[in-house]
Amino acid sequence: MNIEKQYLNLLKDILENGVEKQDRTGTGTISVFGRQIRHDMSKGFPLLTTKKMYWKGIVTELLWFLRGDTNIKYLVDNDCHIWNGDAYKKYENHILKQREIQKKRVQELRKQGKKLKVAKIELLSKEEFINKIKTDDEFAKKWGDLGPIYGKQWRSWGGELITKRIIEEGKIPISQNIIEGQIDQIQNSINLLKTDPDSRRNIVSTWNVAELDQMTLPPCHNFFQFYTRELSLNERTEYKKKRDGIARTFAPYTHQMLDGSNIPTRAISLMWNQRSVDTFLGLPFNIASYGLLLEIIAKEVNMVPDELIGNLGDVHLYKNHIEQAKEQLTREPKRLPKVLINNGEVDNNGVPFTRSVLDGYDITDFELVDYQSHPTIKAPLNN
Repeated sequence: MNIEKQYLNLLKDILENGVEKQDRTGTGTISVFGRQIRHDMSKGFPLLTTKKMYWKGIVTELLWFLRGDTNIKYLVDNDCHIWNGDAYKKYENHILKQREIQKKRVQELRKQGKKLKVAKIELLSKEEFINKIKTDDEFAKKWGDLGPIYGKQWRSWGGELITKRIIEEGKIPISQNIIEGQIDQIQNSINLLKTDPDSRRNIVSTWNVAELDQMTLPPCHNFFQFYTRELSLNERTEYKKKRDGIARTFAPYTHQMLDGSNIPTRAISLMWNQRSVDTFLGLPFNIASYGLLLEIIAKEVNMVPDELIGNLGDVHLYKNHIEQAKEQLTREPKRLPKVLINNGEVDNNGVPFTRSVLDGYDITDFELVDYQSHPTIKAPLNN
């Protein structure tokens, strides 16, 4: 079944079978538990069409993760504001707590007969806060960081605990890329795909129990796994014909001939696990983000994107998203778009070279082709 039909069925499932639950935001949800969605990447890029999706934001956030970044300044500077509320809430809670401490201190001094003049602790509005993130690097460094969330875990898991173990054991675990005691899980996955593509251990985890309490928000999508399979001769032949724009061939190809044309020998799938699913706003973003990650890694290791699979835990609709979900259910899906990745550049001498995913893609390297959608459906982001 088409990925968008699966998504719409999931909305319908929640509306018909969901139970009411409270949540950390105080908004309230209706929720179901334990669902799965699957998409064949050959059928198109999984960007929903029944509402217009924020493509630039999807690309920007994924590149932010891949950079190992945890500070919203990169997002804000690139006009992506999906994490603004989390950063501001952290700042606001700190200021309100400081005000409360100050208030109690003043009350205690007055009981002792002491007079004290204190300056009111300033609380910036959300708009002022974001503007200061843009313009004040020191402020951004202090208040823009969200703790060791996704990017930190993807690119530098571990830190002091890993360093301590290395020192105590006097060795570095085999197959782990460790720099200054931190494990680069993305690099490890790429290495493993190249050296042992049948490995059942190619997993990237963000659920670092030792650091959960330091995160502004514990990861909702908490791990993903790669799986590869060998392509048949027919599949490789069809890939070459499609790549080269060949309508038919007059003689059969052999694997050796296709190897000479750098035709991939394997297909790669990605399965992610998500403990908490904001189905109206978050899940469409997650589907497209992991679809794009699969495309990026496939290009990096010269494989063909195969299946995208999502295992979903608490699948919910916030109560202030219910009417929007009902509106989306009235819309008929359109044809899925395609994505082109440009990772080829030329150096100062005009010599072509290929940039690696870990060298840092730019937002402009990703082109969305033939995307047609219904209009945007606005809904509040619940932080």
